[in-house]
Amino acid sequence: MKNLLYRLFEHQYLGREEAQQVLVNIAEGKYNNEQIAALITVFLMRNISVDELSGFRDALLSMRIPVELSEYKPIDIVGTGGDGKNTFNISTAACFVVAGAGYHVVKHGNYGASSVSGASNVIEQHGVRFTNDVGMLRKSLDVCRFAYLHAPYFNPAMKMVASVRKNLGVRTFFNLLGPLVNPAMPAYQLLGVYNLPLFRLYNYTYQASGTRFSIVHSIDGYDEISLTSEFKVATPDKEKVYSPEMIGMKRCHETDLRGGETPEDAAKIFDEVLRNTATEAQRNAVIVNAAFAIQVICPEKDIAACIEEACESLQRGSALSVLNKFIEVNS
Repeated sequence: MKNLLYRLFEHQYLGREEAQQVLVNIAEGKYNNEQIAALITVFLMRNISVDELSGFRDALLSMRIPVELSEYKPIDIVGTGGDGKNTFNISTAACFVVAGAGYHVVKHGNYGASSVSGASNVIEQHGVRFTNDVGMLRKSLDVCRFAYLHAPYFNPAMKMVASVRKNLGVRTFFNLLGPLVNPAMPAYQLLGVYNLPLFRLYNYTYQASGTRFSIVHSIDGYDEISLTSEFKVATPDKEKVYSPEMIGMKRCHETDLRGGETPEDAAKIFDEVLRNTATEAQRNAVIVNAAFAIQVICPEKDIAACIEEACESLQRGSALSVLNKFIEVNS
């Protein structure tokens, strides 16, 4: 590891196979926490390359506990994290809205490393017990069209670095890998990124993956569609910049989307959204992300129709019903 770190400190890049081996070594416990922290720091000081990201992804997928759910043709809605905005759990709430609209969702997530509340925090606040039992995951999908995959249960490398990530408290390249290594390998994905270099990086990576995807980025630095600014959307076919007003949404402010100081605060907002009692800005942020996710699955639908589906999921209580059934099955 020492020679590898010296090379990286001299601004050299890893090849794809070399990057894969590094992650395998981490999973096998060959590096200590200080060495892992040094490695993570390198990728905070420079952008990760396509080969490095692909190699790390290859390693995690090769070591994952596979989950065969392909017949459901599910979608995952996920952000890279690390945008420093401390929003409430917009992507996770959007997953329940999409499930409420009639689509299967397999959400892959973890505890917050650089934010107060990650997806696993807010799910756990509801008394849910995580599982890697495929039978239970299938039951959850059959009952409520939603299943949750807690990342450390499916990938040993993620578990090995959990304490280092938490203690550092900053975004790491593991944030970048999370969206790429959903062990169910969902057919569809909506991914949010916090800057334009990552937007391009993931676009290159996804184009070769065969996944039907959309990548979203709010120009003011959110890793989701925040409606606080213009936002960019990439699909396999095109890229387009939208404003909130173009899709009939009100522009909101950064303070409107804050997730509070504790996971309990974030869970309270999450529940208010699904009960359709949250603020207009909070509801709209979830609706718009859910709508663009629906369009990934149904590209023939225009975004206005997808927004209407997402709105109906909230207003009719369908999204809340999915949450309640999910808790019942998984508690």
